[in-house]
Amino acid sequence: MEIIITDTPDEVARVAADIIAGVVRSRPDAVLGVATGSSPGATYQRLAELSAPSAPGRVDFSAVTVFALDEYVGLPAGHPESYAAVVSREIVRPLGIDPANAHVPDGAAADADAAAAAYDAAIAGAGGIELQLLGIGRNGHVGFNEPSSSLSSRTRVKTLAPQTRADNARFFDSPDQVPVHCITQGLGTIGDARRLLLVAQGAEKADAIAHAVEGPLSSRWPASILQLHRHATVVVDEAAASGLALADYYRSVQEFKPRVA
Repeated sequence: MEIIITDTPDEVARVAADIIAGVVRSRPDAVLGVATGSSPGATYQRLAELSAPSAPGRVDFSAVTVFALDEYVGLPAGHPESYAAVVSREIVRPLGIDPANAHVPDGAAADADAAAAAYDAAIAGAGGIELQLLGIGRNGHVGFNEPSSSLSSRTRVKTLAPQTRADNARFFDSPDQVPVHCITQGLGTIGDARRLLLVAQGAEKADAIAHAVEGPLSSRWPASILQLHRHATVVVDEAAASGLALADYYRSVQEFKPRVA
């Protein structure tokens, strides 16, 4: 696992966006996994700047395909806080992605279990995900894989933890409006991506980052699955890195990282 510690949250977004832009430059029709929530928001803003028509060395996202990590179950069609709406508003339109190439689990399906299985199959049918962007919850969840999730789980219906619902209540008019269930890519599905990129900012994520990076592999901290991945990168600011025992080593690795000419 590569750990990149930056001075500021803005630097987290810049580093992560540059990694994603590099993937798209090398493969314009790349399949990307996209996360929602507060952690990756600034990364998408930076990518929008890189994809602007006037940007030097503009990155073209028009042929990119994206798959969202998750969706709430049971929100009314068109609800502004559905992840279908968020992905359209914060990712697809700003980056110039063809809406036909944007995929979100069907949280309104009559059979949510069947919709989850179909979504897993759709990812495989697209050739798999080249790079999956991830945030992390304070309880260590990635996607909506709450603590105790199977490390080999596939896309499925999950019950949200009270802490997750409380954290997401700020997006709704009242806490009672936050759905109880979701469809989420499983930890096994996420691990199938050829590269994982996790971003985190702020001291409130420090405990989760420490457990994910340096703790034992455990369903108690679902993000610890990154330890198993062949190509996982974690980009954090100083506050989010404050619980890492080996932070000085990670800084040294970055300082002396071999540069390819």
